[in-house]
Amino acid sequence: MASKTNYAGIPDKYARIDEAKVVLIPVPYDGTSSWQKGADKGPQAFLEASENMELYDIETRTEVYKKGIYLAPPVSENSSPEKMVEAVHKTTKNYINQDKFVTIFGGEHSVSIGTIRAFHEHFPELTVVQIDAHADLRPSYEGSACNHACAVHEASKKGNLIQIGIRSMDESEVEHMDENRVYFAHDLYEDWSDDAVGQMTPNVFITIDLDAFDPSILPSTGTPEPGGLFWYETLEFLKEIFKKKNVVGFDIVELCPNEVDKSSDFLAAKLYYKMLSYKFKYENASEEEEED
Repeated sequence: MASKTNYAGIPDKYARIDEAKVVLIPVPYDGTSSWQKGADKGPQAFLEASENMELYDIETRTEVYKKGIYLAPPVSENSSPEKMVEAVHKTTKNYINQDKFVTIFGGEHSVSIGTIRAFHEHFPELTVVQIDAHADLRPSYEGSACNHACAVHEASKKGNLIQIGIRSMDESEVEHMDENRVYFAHDLYEDWSDDAVGQMTPNVFITIDLDAFDPSILPSTGTPEPGGLFWYETLEFLKEIFKKKNVVGFDIVELCPNEVDKSSDFLAAKLYYKMLSYKFKYENASEEEEED
């Protein structure tokens, strides 16, 4: 039996919290975005696209939904950016403590402040891999340290931050950036992915702002930037991370859906499912490599 309230319409037996290995937390928040509004509608568009997606992954030859995916109640706190971050942090930490593989779908990128904070508290020596068009390193913006322009500032001070695909930033962010761990979009034609993976600690959290993708394949985001990543090169990089590191969780943010073109919604849905497929296909690969 399947339910419309389940992720991707999966059967109820795979959607229960007690059985599921994966938790998906929607955060429909768009309180601080500075150009196109609509990221608060991203989680619903993503879930609707997921219902129309084939659940057999050809590449890994798996049906990862059978590991169990629990769709958590959305984090609806929106009275202030600070309270939203606090609510996301608390909710994320709750499910991590239940030994679930926790994933989050935003909402704008400020939601990641709360998710990353929770993962930092639980997993030692954590690397945060940010795949994004924007540096998001401002200490504060428009009067708040919980603005979308500050999404990874806290992460940059707490531990190992690796930034991929950056092609837009303010001069003030330079002092907060470790350029030895930044892979700018204009340099990605070179052999870069092995170097990036080599800089990661064993535990990795991935945060993906969908504006990292080139607007030709994903136009529906709040601040699209030319010169972005493409589908297969991104998957190849993600696959290497899942193979060689212990990915402890991830979030995907900044889907800004429109009524005319649903391709962006579907890309986000496929990306989420592909990442889960990699996680459970390769979950023991990094341990086996260390033993060898």
